[in-house]
Amino acid sequence: MTTSDNHSGARKVLVAETFFVNRPPEVVFDYLTTPSNLTAWQTSKTRVEQLTEGPPQRGTRVRERTKPPGGRAFDQIVEFTDFERPARVRIHIVEGPHAIDGIWSLERDGDGTRVHFTAEGVLRGVLRVLERVSKRLIARQMAASHRNLRRNLEAG
Repeated sequence: MTTSDNHSGARKVLVAETFFVNRPPEVVFDYLTTPSNLTAWQTSKTRVEQLTEGPPQRGTRVRERTKPPGGRAFDQIVEFTDFERPARVRIHIVEGPHAIDGIWSLERDGDGTRVHFTAEGVLRGVLRVLERVSKRLIARQMAASHRNLRRNLEAG
């Protein structure tokens, strides 16, 4: 699957994952899109600051401080570019070293939620040179984050 990118050529699907959360889609969506929850489930995030006022919605921007395992910390600004409660949210990196977007699609599955996640974008620099390894690292990091998300939500 490839989509176009205005900045540097083709955007590629880097990671795709599907997982189940034993909570309704509205609860999963609200937790996922509340900036103050981000450091609790994405442990590579060390600080999060909402830059726009009001409740999360399309256009909301957040500054994230990220410290990837074994890497150097960096800041990035992300924006909710799709925000369809409770079915879909997409984040787009507006500023930062990595042009990778995240898309979470949620669907009701019995009493819970089936979540489909896709990371897509263009790897740059050393990440591009080591694309196969980079994809595995991104997949591993997001799988761990999603386990945290599921654990936090199911614990209430």
